Amino acid sequence: MRFIAIGIMAMLLVIGLRAFQVQVLDASRMQHLASAQLRQTITVPALRGGMYDRNGAVLALSVPTKMVIADDFQVTDSATEAAALSPLIGIPVATLEPMLHRHSGYVVLRTHLPTGPAATIARDNFPGITMVDTSQRVVPNGSLANSVIGLVNAQGVGAAGLEYQYQKELAGSSGIETLLETPFGVQLPQGGVVHQRPAVPGTGLELTLDEPLQYVTEQALGAQMLAKNAVSGEAIVMDTRTGQILAMANLVNTKAAKSAGAVPVPLIGNADPSLTGISQAQNNLAVTQTYLPGSVFKLVTFSAALQAGLLSPTQVFSIPDYVSLDGHTFHDSEQHPLLHLSATQILAQSSNIGTYEIANSIGETRLLAQVQQLGFGQATALNFPGESSGLLMNAAGWSPTDIVDLPIGQVDATTVMQVLDAYNAVANNGLFVEPSLVRARVDAQGSIIKVASGASHRVLTTGVAQTVTNMLEQVVASGTGQEAAIPGYLIAGKTGTSQIPTPGKASYIAGAYNASFVGFAPANHPVLSAIVVLQRPTPDIFGATNAAPVFSKIMKYALHRYGIPTSPGGSGSQTKAALTNAAQDLT
Repeated sequence: MRFIAIGIMAMLLVIGLRAFQVQVLDASRMQHLASAQLRQTITVPALRGGMYDRNGAVLALSVPTKMVIADDFQVTDSATEAAALSPLIGIPVATLEPMLHRHSGYVVLRTHLPTGPAATIARDNFPGITMVDTSQRVVPNGSLANSVIGLVNAQGVGAAGLEYQYQKELAGSSGIETLLETPFGVQLPQGGVVHQRPAVPGTGLELTLDEPLQYVTEQALGAQMLAKNAVSGEAIVMDTRTGQILAMANLVNTKAAKSAGAVPVPLIGNADPSLTGISQAQNNLAVTQTYLPGSVFKLVTFSAALQAGLLSPTQVFSIPDYVSLDGHTFHDSEQHPLLHLSATQILAQSSNIGTYEIANSIGETRLLAQVQQLGFGQATALNFPGESSGLLMNAAGWSPTDIVDLPIGQVDATTVMQVLDAYNAVANNGLFVEPSLVRARVDAQGSIIKVASGASHRVLTTGVAQTVTNMLEQVVASGTGQEAAIPGYLIAGKTGTSQIPTPGKASYIAGAYNASFVGFAPANHPVLSAIVVLQRPTPDIFGATNAAPVFSKIMKYALHRYGIPTSPGGSGSQTKAALTNAAQDLT
């Protein structure tokens, strides 16, 4: 009995010591473990920042929604509950009822439920139904400017375009909530939220785009692509002084691309129901795709010669029908006898041989330097995802025939944006201004924080820029660009028609051309610059008759929209005429 008594006392002593250890020495740790078994931490997603045009119109916006989840182990009458839930979440009863007795404990009934029906569900306390905060990206204008704005994936993360580029700012930061639940995931009565760190909404972006002008630009470009069977097309309108991009369109013609055997381009929806077959390009082709610019690249040669003091607008050149160089024959687009043309006429009539004669006088070194001086071969300040810097000839790879091919735009591969930037520098009195797509940031309280305008640097003297402008006016007044004329305004610009190289080969695709027009208005006081490029129009291939009319439509609308005064003497000084020299811009 003594041994039994001693044993019992020893056991009680051990139990007492253990109880003292648990309840006193390890009390805080045990309390934490017990609490952790009843606490469930969930992530509260942040509301993604919106995108707006320059006037505040919504381009993309995240709308708060709820994810509806069923714990089917807690649903006792699936038929009755399905009948009551069906009209609220928009799922037929026949589909919903099996979901409510799947016996998995976690069934997502709907991913994005509007807040109105969600409030009704919460008020009616449906057994086994819980809801989690989510959001849905809404694009009110369909696919308008989609190649620029981009898209978000199923997880709400930016996957392309500006959505991808500004993912960190737009996304904000998620919050957390800690709830009291049983180990089986059932929320404890009156448990509520025991800890909360609020989500921080993302920062919105006010873009430089002008929604109405973007729509008109896409409509005009798409209609011309259909009319001319073009495979794809790009158009950009830019504020000359600030570099802000007011419209940027990238469209593809699915029918024409298929018939031409072109490389398929990923698409995003229809641009407009009235433009059947025309779709948004998933990529921003104006900055991600390179092309041989053709005669619009002649700006390099003429500006370099003027800058070096080796050329005057009235200087006359003798232009033969062709020249032979290093075993190759080069000619103008049409046969002609010996011509005597001034430098201005060479540019206006887009003479390849005349351009070569000017380029030959300035030499390889000055020519290559001017290419880079005007921004070619360098990524723009847009820093757009997938942007190309272009492909340039350098001194190491120079061949004798490049003194002919490069000045007429058949050597260097550029982006559409780079070409517009160069011409915009001319319009801006020789100042190259960086392009931009974001004008301001919008915080969660709606406050607008302006973004600094793009930096500028001088690439041409004011005198050279004005001389080039005067010469470009003649392209529209009497040369290949007459279809770009706008009654009442002086327009300066240049046409281009370039061959498309065969991928991986030193040859060109038969019958495949790029048609371009780039210019600015009013020429006497430039406010807006714009470029239009169509890939593979058929059977008419020329920039003069494909791209110039689109430029005229877009620029006319833009000038009137912004209330730009007409040019003194502009009415009638440049009028659209029946072209007899459209082919002369062919390089």
